Amino acid sequence: MPKIEMKGVVKSFEGFRALDGLDLSVEPGAVYGLVGPNGAGKTSAIRHLAGVLRQDEGEVLVDGEKVYENLAIKEKMVCVPDDVFWYSQDSTRDMMKFYRGIYPRFDEGLYERLGEVFSVDDAQPMRRLSRGMQKQSAIRLALAARPEVLILDEPMDGLDPVMRRQVWSLVLGSVAGEGMTVLVSSHNLRELEDVCDHVGILHKGKCLLQRSLSQLQDNIVKVLIALPESTELPADLNVVHSSTMGRLHTLILRGSAQEATVRLASLNPLYMDAVPLTLEEIFIYELGGVDYAVKDILL
Repeated sequence: MPKIEMKGVVKSFEGFRALDGLDLSVEPGAVYGLVGPNGAGKTSAIRHLAGVLRQDEGEVLVDGEKVYENLAIKEKMVCVPDDVFWYSQDSTRDMMKFYRGIYPRFDEGLYERLGEVFSVDDAQPMRRLSRGMQKQSAIRLALAARPEVLILDEPMDGLDPVMRRQVWSLVLGSVAGEGMTVLVSSHNLRELEDVCDHVGILHKGKCLLQRSLSQLQDNIVKVLIALPESTELPADLNVVHSSTMGRLHTLILRGSAQEATVRLASLNPLYMDAVPLTLEEIFIYELGGVDYAVKDILL
């Protein structure tokens, strides 16, 4: 299965640098979550990977080959954008015939079977479908194309909780069964935490970090600790964030849970507990160091 790579990618729009030397690497068969604040460059990155945009500098590679205007590579990839574009007079079945003509691996039998999951009338013109129904049709077509690379931009937007779970089940089934490589961008970090094995955090057109989810969680920890009176925390602790309520301190520390608890145990705490951070908390605290902290404003 193909590997996805972006090397030093730069893209500017009328003087605004949307991508500023972006480096990204998605291993074959991975489910990679691309996260970042609004305007970080996620959609621009996806459009480059889909071959819609051409970079000003750098390389965009799939399976070691350049993507832009490369038909052989694009036949292996399907992208489901946030705003799905259809010709308004066309139906899902019309688009199925279109997909069948451009994707060599398109499986019409699978398309029909997926109709049992996606309860959308595929003879209805797209203009009559809701946003959620259009997204269901797009995912149905994407999966039926049996891509080697699937790129998803806010794929669950507009879907109800049951359908969201169903879609992820189908996507992960394709990953497990066929080794499909998936890159997904979403603001729903709780959902990504359940499905992704690797995560990249974007900010201002650059990738701040990209690691496996387990590595991310092993490198930062939340410690709840209550200390005896007059006991102070060591000055050289690698504290990312701290808050205090009475004697109870909540510390976000860089490093492993074991390192943190061994170090703090020497203070003879009255209470101590170390818990892993969620992906949402990691996102907030990693970006807190680049002026993206949650601010208290008097209203």
